[in-house]
Amino acid sequence: MKIALGADHAGFKAKAQLEDWLRTPQGGGHKILDLGTSSEEPTDYPDYAALVGRAVADQRVDKGILFCGSGTGMAIAANKIKGVRAAVVWSNKIASLAAEHNDVNVLCLPARFATLKQMQGMIKAFLKTPFGGGRHLRRVKKMMALEKC
Repeated sequence: MKIALGADHAGFKAKAQLEDWLRTPQGGGHKILDLGTSSEEPTDYPDYAALVGRAVADQRVDKGILFCGSGTGMAIAANKIKGVRAAVVWSNKIASLAAEHNDVNVLCLPARFATLKQMQGMIKAFLKTPFGGGRHLRRVKKMMALEKC
């Protein structure tokens, strides 16, 4: 799978460590498109949410993962991009449900509130869980129709 990664200064360290892990067989052996940031210098999370969101929406990648302090700002910004369904997750189960029920294509992780091991679990759950379709498809279509409002 090809995955775009992005982070602000608060998520930089987690992104760097998890990028390496995602490339390994234990992390799934994924192809990674790193869209920044490249340091802990203060930066603005909407810039990276937009880069990752556009990569997902333009289908240059299969999924996106964003890292910031709480995950919330990234999710809000990414969801402004047409075609993006971003969610903040805080457990493996929530990550799995976001993929299965909401067809989330951008995972937003709270780097200041989760350990690397916890984030690895959430990423694995997100990437391995297929969209459930069925009744969930009807709801996702309704969410996506809101982009036209």
